[in-house]
Amino acid sequence: MPLAPEYAALFAQLAEAPPAPSLHEMAPAEGREVYRAMRAVNPDLPVHKTEDTTIPGPLGNVPVRIYTPKGVGPFGVLVYFHGGGWVIGDTDTCDAVCREVCQLGDLVVISVNYRMAPEHIYPAAVEDCYAATQWAAANMSALNGNDKLGVAGESAGGNLSAVVALKARDEAGPAIAFQCLLYPVTDYDLTRASYADNGEGYLLETAAMQWFWETYCPNESSRHEPYASPLRAQDLSNLPPALVVTAEFDPLRDEGEAYADALNAAGGTAQAVRYDGLVHDFFGTAAMFECSRVGLLATIEQLQKHLN
Repeated sequence: MPLAPEYAALFAQLAEAPPAPSLHEMAPAEGREVYRAMRAVNPDLPVHKTEDTTIPGPLGNVPVRIYTPKGVGPFGVLVYFHGGGWVIGDTDTCDAVCREVCQLGDLVVISVNYRMAPEHIYPAAVEDCYAATQWAAANMSALNGNDKLGVAGESAGGNLSAVVALKARDEAGPAIAFQCLLYPVTDYDLTRASYADNGEGYLLETAAMQWFWETYCPNESSRHEPYASPLRAQDLSNLPPALVVTAEFDPLRDEGEAYADALNAAGGTAQAVRYDGLVHDFFGTAAMFECSRVGLLATIEQLQKHLN
């Protein structure tokens, strides 16, 4: 189907603006500021309680933001990993989504400010996200949790969610009830048809993904590892049920859907949902665009179903 009208209008407006450098042409610090402006904190979105704190990590404390819903509980607990290609993004850039997931889903959400590249390359982000998941499982009672633990994330955060689920299985770690992979990175291969079709002109571009991979995982041989490219895992059996959300005009579309297919082929339960007319990172406009909000609300419904 054609691009959603809201996005068509947005791209038309961007086309009239003065030329600006792309993310891959910026220094990481500059890219982080641009992304914060794109996905700013919206404190007007209601949530009962937020707390910024730290938890023990493999190389020191890991900052997290904990969102608690109103009510007596107990609640399902969701560990959330922000997007941004493992290079940009933080707890602020996913704050609006976490607030809505907490408030509308009656879930305790733990948003993880994991270490990022180039300061900390692969597998630093994996180690921090796994440590946060272990902490959530160990502190279920203190969190007023109901013993159901999920992982979720957008883009690179979707990659980290899939990887944490793999690592938990491999190491007999926390019991994860659900993995919610939102337009995830699942493979380093940038040659799929969705890259050819959507690699330019739809916010996330092929050149940016190449930069993200080179920055996060500069050792090319490491990109083959399942904790970098989960689609490359030789064994995808015995993993939690999954929801894989993709967008029609997203270069990552095909690898996300391929991961859902691979999970099902391995005997798992994975639902792939493609949102036609939308682009990568569309949860970031869910507070403004009705076309994006449909997907956010449907995802929250699935999180409620599996974790509450």
